[in-house]
Amino acid sequence: MQHKKRAVSVALLAAGALVMAGCSASSTGGGDAASCAPAGEDVTLTFTSWIPGIEDAVAIWNEQNPDIQVEVQTGPSGNAGTYQNFFNQLQAGNAPDLGQIEYDALPNFRVQDGLANLGACEEVVAAQDQFVDWTWKQVTLGTENEVYGVPQDAGPMALFYRSDLFAQNGIEVPTTWDEYREAAVKIRELGGYITNFSQSDINQFAGFVWQAGGQWFANDGDAWQVDLTDSVSTQVADYWQGLIEDDLVSSYPAWTDEWNNAYNTGEVWTWNSAVWGANSISSGAPDTAGNWSVAQSPQWEAGQSAAGNWGGSSIAVFKSTEHLYEAAKFALWLNTSEEALTSLNTTAAIYPATKDGLSLPSLQEGVPFYGDQKIYDVFAEASGQVDPNFVWGPTMTQVYADVSDGFKSAVAGSGTLAEALASAQEKTIATLEAQSIPVAE
Repeated sequence: MQHKKRAVSVALLAAGALVMAGCSASSTGGGDAASCAPAGEDVTLTFTSWIPGIEDAVAIWNEQNPDIQVEVQTGPSGNAGTYQNFFNQLQAGNAPDLGQIEYDALPNFRVQDGLANLGACEEVVAAQDQFVDWTWKQVTLGTENEVYGVPQDAGPMALFYRSDLFAQNGIEVPTTWDEYREAAVKIRELGGYITNFSQSDINQFAGFVWQAGGQWFANDGDAWQVDLTDSVSTQVADYWQGLIEDDLVSSYPAWTDEWNNAYNTGEVWTWNSAVWGANSISSGAPDTAGNWSVAQSPQWEAGQSAAGNWGGSSIAVFKSTEHLYEAAKFALWLNTSEEALTSLNTTAAIYPATKDGLSLPSLQEGVPFYGDQKIYDVFAEASGQVDPNFVWGPTMTQVYADVSDGFKSAVAGSGTLAEALASAQEKTIATLEAQSIPVAE
């Protein structure tokens, strides 16, 4: 999950760790077909996650599977400390059997040769059709026969908007980004802002690029291609640069009291965010209950139907596990079983990555905060509109930090968003080369 993800620096493994050329490396990771077999005896697995209430789902498993018990340890979100712990544990040789890893962090662990290849397990491979197509692509990392995690949740993006304010002021809900800017001008004339431009949630900006068809990274099996300045990324950057320069968006630090107050008072009218943002708004802007609605994200061209994604994670098995079969079986159950998905949705608002999970009873109901709109129908549609071919690079935390630094300067009037992307590209290439990760010319 992507809840309140911040650009916190995460160290990579120390020099001397095995670094592989890219996601398509031939190593099968934690085992081959012969090794993905039952242990033939009782097994206890260790599992680290930060998902609230995940202990409840694990308890269901443990009650039903006395021969495969799971000990769960919870901690901070990935970039807030858990990933660093994983890297340290991998280096020390005492990593858990399973761990929660977001899609954008999987390549980092892969190039460090820390993940087991679940493609060795027939049950995992056979489950592919149960998952929304693009989420499966996120865990195969561009390979044909390798799987480096079981998809858990997704963050398809849509437009949260103050339906009452749009209606009261006779402003049409925008369906294209051109209309979005036109609405922004009208809202500014009324003293408000159409949205808040986040200087630190670069994952959101990446979601905008994803929706528009951009690609920041690619890997051909030999080297990484880095292109944060392609024409699509530049188009998206220039669009938001124009909104910033014309004072059409606010720029409060995300997830702060200022940010919450801007939404709670009606100063800010919309948020282009992921499905999990529904809870962020309801908790941060309680005085606006009943006044929000959700629509599909604005499109770059009228009639298009493309969605970006912000967030989502997988359950990965670390290469050091001695119980690949049992770990894979648990990870698959956790993310495909209706009782597990219901538990996770109830306790942590997890939005499932499985096709059947999108039809959970809890996701079919109207949501009072959103005027009883069945908002998850909108996100289910958006989930099917996410480009399955978007690729994350192996040093995304560094990328986020460097882009964020540049965005903060641009918002302050020094430089532009496009220049921030160009600077981050140079730093990303330097980081990859410093880690002996091949970069394409």
